[in-house]
Amino acid sequence: MPQTRLNKYIASSGLCSRRKADELIENGEVFVNGKKVTELGFLVGDKDKVVVNQKLIRPVKHEYYRFYKPAGYITTADDEKGRKTIYDLLPESMYHLKPVGRLDKDSTGLLILTNDGDLINELTHPSVKVPKVYLVSVESVVHLHELEQMANGIEIEPGKIAYADITVLEADKKYTLMQITLYQGMNRQIRKMFEHFGYEVKTLKRIQHAIINLDGMKRGEFKPIKPKQIKELKNFLNRVKKND
Repeated sequence: MPQTRLNKYIASSGLCSRRKADELIENGEVFVNGKKVTELGFLVGDKDKVVVNQKLIRPVKHEYYRFYKPAGYITTADDEKGRKTIYDLLPESMYHLKPVGRLDKDSTGLLILTNDGDLINELTHPSVKVPKVYLVSVESVVHLHELEQMANGIEIEPGKIAYADITVLEADKKYTLMQITLYQGMNRQIRKMFEHFGYEVKTLKRIQHAIINLDGMKRGEFKPIKPKQIKELKNFLNRVKKND
C-alpha cells in the first residue's frame, strides 16, 4: 500500500471520520510505531503500526448496505430499556456497520448502513445540505399557509428553526399524504413541525437519502449498495458541498 495521510488511514479502519481522526491526532491519542504523532499531514504505509487509544487499527474494506427499517425498532446497537433494535433484524456479520442518521421507533424506511466513517460524516454533517425524502401522512386537512410556514422555517425548540419542502400528494377532509424533503438532521424534526400546528403524524417513511432510495425493497430487507452507486453518491456529495 502506498503511503497515505494518517487521518485517512484511521478513517479507513472504520473507527471514525477524517475530521474526528484529526482531533485524535491533535489530542495526542495516536501512536505510529510506538511514537506519539500530532502532525496532521503525517504519512503512513502498510507496514506501519498505528495505535489509537491503545488499540491497534488496520484499514478495512468498506461495506455499504440499504436497509428497509420496519416500525417498532429503534436505530441503535444497544438499548438500556431492552427495546428491539434494528440489529435484531440483521445477521451478526453486519453488527459492525453503523446507520447513517436515525429513524425513530415508529418510523419506517431507508437506512444506509456502512463502516465508512468519512461517508457517514458527509451524509450527516450539518454543513452539508443532503436531501432526505419522506412520505408522511396525517389524519387531518393540512392548510396551505401552514405548509408555507414550514417551508420558510418554524421554531420547534428554543433557538432551533426547522424547515422543509412539502408537496401534497393526496388529500381529503380527513387525510393528507405528503412528500417531504429535509436538508437538516434535527431529532424527530418532522413530527415536531406538525406538532407545532397541532397535528399528529400517522405514518412516516423515509424513501430516499441523497441519491440512494428504497426501490425494490421489502420491510426488514437489506441489500448491498453497488460500487457504481457509491461512486455516484460520492460525486453527488462533492457537487452538494461545492454549491453550499
